[in-house]
Amino acid sequence: MDVLFDSFELFMDPDWIMKHGGLYLVLLIIFIETGVIFGFFLPGDPILFISGMIIAGANDALHPFQNEVWNLFFWMLLFIIAAISGNFLGYWFGKKFSHTIHTRKESWFFKRKYIESAHQFYQKKGGVAIVLARFLPVVRTFAPIVGGMVKMNYRVFVFYNILGAAIWVISIMSLGFILGENPWVRSNLEWVVLSIVLIVTLPVFTKMIKKK
Repeated sequence: MDVLFDSFELFMDPDWIMKHGGLYLVLLIIFIETGVIFGFFLPGDPILFISGMIIAGANDALHPFQNEVWNLFFWMLLFIIAAISGNFLGYWFGKKFSHTIHTRKESWFFKRKYIESAHQFYQKKGGVAIVLARFLPVVRTFAPIVGGMVKMNYRVFVFYNILGAAIWVISIMSLGFILGENPWVRSNLEWVVLSIVLIVTLPVFTKMIKKK
């Protein structure tokens, strides 16, 4: 657990990120978190926000363009592609190994009705789930995997995968880019990032609890 907290603290440091792969490291993190099971602990929201800050204030030599706005668009596009690709991998994994889940014996933890409920939900509102999951830590890792397990309509998945990735990346990176040069934000970065995560996730969790 200490290792996770230490890793999270490092990811909150823009200087550490730039010294250890820069925005290419962020690309890898986004890909892993959005589709690889063991990537559920990675901080997607905070690292997108900090990437926006880095682009707003970093040296021009670190980016392909001299204009910060063009750099922002360039990296947004790459991060969106990484997020889309991660979900495609998660969907493929869930579909590939769905037979293992369906043939598994029931226990107090696993019941086949859970899979049936998930299947019905994805049939009715699967697209919404894929989009909303982008803004929920941990959930965004498993949503595409479950979608593949219950064989969610692939065309629907593709559309909402792309839409969700675009909304997620553009909204959070833009916020980081706009606020990144603010001295107060830089000196209170941990609290700002925590507030953003709470603001993004609280409405979704509230709606989920109300509707069960």
